[in-house]
Amino acid sequence: MNHEINQLIQFALDKGMITEDECDYSVNLLLDLLKEDNFEYEGINEHFPLATLILEKLLDKAVVKGLIENDVTSRDLFDTKIMNCIMPRPHTVIETFKQKYKINPQLATDYYYRLSIASNYIRKSRTDKNIRWKKYIKYGNIEISINLSKPEKDPKEIAKAKLVKSSGYPKCLLCKENVGFKGDLNRAARQTHRIIPLKLETGNYYLQYSPYVYYDEHCIVFNEEHKPMVINENTFKNLFSFLDIFPHYMIGSNADLPIVGGSILSHDHYQGGKYEFPIQSAEVLKTLKCDKFPHTLIEIVKWPLSTIRLTSENKEELIQLSNDILNYWREYSEPILDIIAYSDDIPHNTITPIARMKGDKYQIDLVLRNNRTSEKYPDGIFHPHQESHHIKKENIGLIEVMGLAILPARLKDELKLLGDCLLKKANINDYPELEKHRDWYQDLINNYDFSEENVEEILKEAVTSEFVTVLEDAGVFKMDDQGIDGLTNFVNLVLEGE
Repeated sequence: MNHEINQLIQFALDKGMITEDECDYSVNLLLDLLKEDNFEYEGINEHFPLATLILEKLLDKAVVKGLIENDVTSRDLFDTKIMNCIMPRPHTVIETFKQKYKINPQLATDYYYRLSIASNYIRKSRTDKNIRWKKYIKYGNIEISINLSKPEKDPKEIAKAKLVKSSGYPKCLLCKENVGFKGDLNRAARQTHRIIPLKLETGNYYLQYSPYVYYDEHCIVFNEEHKPMVINENTFKNLFSFLDIFPHYMIGSNADLPIVGGSILSHDHYQGGKYEFPIQSAEVLKTLKCDKFPHTLIEIVKWPLSTIRLTSENKEELIQLSNDILNYWREYSEPILDIIAYSDDIPHNTITPIARMKGDKYQIDLVLRNNRTSEKYPDGIFHPHQESHHIKKENIGLIEVMGLAILPARLKDELKLLGDCLLKKANINDYPELEKHRDWYQDLINNYDFSEENVEEILKEAVTSEFVTVLEDAGVFKMDDQGIDGLTNFVNLVLEGE
């Protein structure tokens, strides 16, 4: 292991994770962890972009030595321990971030993001495997991602994991106590996890990156306390105060109700990042004005989910109007459109908010959501409907609201098989996993002439179109004349204060 330890130390120096003064310390931590008694420094001329190749060699040797079992979970737990030996301490990361922030906010986030990748906290070698494409469908360039970044556990791992009793510490995956957490068979190790304290408008929060980055610099901003998500006036205050700190990022929140929430509802948090989503380029259908909010541009956006866009230099106006829209929507019903605010005392209406800077102005998209179910739609009336479940049946959360689909890994193989069937190289009846796609398959057969040259692109377009249908299912006011009029009337009612 001598050579690999030298490689890892050189990698840590290259990435600024340790200094020359810390080499002996890091070496000794590694020797203790890897049960090695001897070490010699070597001249290393290799410079690795990621630690992955070095780690894989060390893990293979750890398996041979009997230090770990050769399964995905054991290897992930152990390679995090390895990387912890070359990690800067939490305080060092925070102080470095602060110093860089004084120069430029983007310099600070660049440092923090690069560290998250270098430390293997973000397993870039896995996230790079995600399949991505975009297609123009009705509303803009809709983006598709087939998520391959989470490796599948084998049956033995799953069986072992079931035997592990949860301690209840940390309370959830977002709690600040995850910094340095050892992990177990059910929870990822977090020895390389580092968080940055933030003071938002209404309290103390922390910044971290998502280990599964679904888009560029995908970050999570979470409350220092483990308390449930709520969309209210404080939400808008916090989103805008975050933009004051990081004007180069967007920030949004999942809704606060089941079905439309799409995320961990037990811990108050937001999601942001340095990324332009399809919703930002959506066409404007109508522009409205209100004397009560003279500095604010009010727009209805052409988007499959019902979206009201507010833009202003006046942050206070935006907060007030956003809160007015939220409060009015909480109580709003329109039975002819299946919009009902309450079932007895159970609320159904809420909002998914998304904020960003537009030049020197603040901008927020307020996406109206409703989580009511019915006998016909037991999963949710404004939820992916049954006919689209072969592509997507999970909740439509913040990321998908903005036009980026996170689709299950199974689709990679299913689409390949489906393509073979469409080319008559295979028979759909021979593959039980394709049964869910049968109706869709028949539609494709009826509408396209397939060849080796076009089958992949046609399938990509068809998947994208199906995802757009899913988003339309989730829209409370549909993008037809009746729905657009209904959304316009709703906004006017808010503006009139009735």
